Amino acid sequence: MPATRLPLTGAAVAEPLDFTRTGMPSQDSVYEVTRLTPVPGGPTYQVLHTIEFDSYESSPVTEVVSKLMQQGVPGPTAIADALRTVPAPVTDNFTGSTRKAAKLSIGTGPTEQFADVSAVIATLPPDDAMVHHVPTITTAPTSSRVTQEQRNVHLVGFLYASSREADNDFHLIVGRDPAAPPEMYLTAEVSGLPPTASPAFQKINSARDSFKSFFGAHLPQLSYDFYHPPIPVVIEGSLFFDMTHATGPAPGPPSLKSRMPTIWEVHPVTSVRLGATS
Repeated sequence: MPATRLPLTGAAVAEPLDFTRTGMPSQDSVYEVTRLTPVPGGPTYQVLHTIEFDSYESSPVTEVVSKLMQQGVPGPTAIADALRTVPAPVTDNFTGSTRKAAKLSIGTGPTEQFADVSAVIATLPPDDAMVHHVPTITTAPTSSRVTQEQRNVHLVGFLYASSREADNDFHLIVGRDPAAPPEMYLTAEVSGLPPTASPAFQKINSARDSFKSFFGAHLPQLSYDFYHPPIPVVIEGSLFFDMTHATGPAPGPPSLKSRMPTIWEVHPVTSVRLGATS
């Protein structure tokens, strides 16, 4: 039965929400719902703001939110304030270090066309093979792309959720058409910016500008925002194996990550067209 009130905060929602729809977050994780109309007169999307974090995230923000949840039923404003414990970055620059050389570079291969997330995933080497890759892929800042990461893809899909990571990358959870089982999702990252002298700067900057322009004041923060309905998207970028998650928790929002079969990503995204279908 569609929900008219959010169990987490008791807040009423303007339009009933069907949480049984493919790709929706846990009903108990949503603290607020806002509306996004990127183009006047165009489609309107509901933005479901949640307290779902990547399970490996540990920060002052996650600690404050966790303590708040232990104090009874919080209001949407209290949760939003808790999520702003650490202000959003004022820079667009990449602030991480893990595999920085690979993350801020673009593959040299031709662009391969894919009309579905599952089709991309079917072509990827198994995670275990990459973990034991020769030469070894490390997490050091100087770890550059290996041969399998020189591939570039053009991918048509749907954006189900996104967040802004501590290193200033936007994590995009891209999946299949909600009417096309089985569910399957892949991470794509709109990277923080490399130095302006980098050969990759212009394309990464353009992709970041496109993403920010579409969402405007609705840009995600450290916790995941989900979109109802999912937003059609066409992305291009380089394939990247996220060795950081070879052990420990896998990336992705808890509600969806059991249907994310690989820690391969599209990273960096060099072009993103939200609302596009081809």
